[in-house]
Order: sequence, then structure tokens, then C-alpha cells
Amino acid sequence: MKIKNSLRALKNRHRDNRVIRRRGRVYIINKVNKRFKARQG
Repeated sequence: MKIKNSLRALKNRHRDNRVIRRRGRVYIINKVNKRFKARQG
């Protein structure tokens, strides 16, 4: 999982990426390709 200040560029790496907010943190998750994960905050 990458920890980044800005997730906008990572969101565009794959068309199935979703931006999710959990417990005050912003995550990018991908159900199809599990390796595209990122966290902010």
C-alpha cells in the first residue's frame, strides 16, 4: 500500500479504482486488481 499526500494521480492508474473514506482516512481500493491500494492521512 502506498501512502501519499495526493491520491488524484493514483486514482487514474486503473479504471476500477475507488476513493473510500474510512475513519478519517482516504483510501483507494480496487476489487479487481488488488495491488492498486493507497492511503492518505
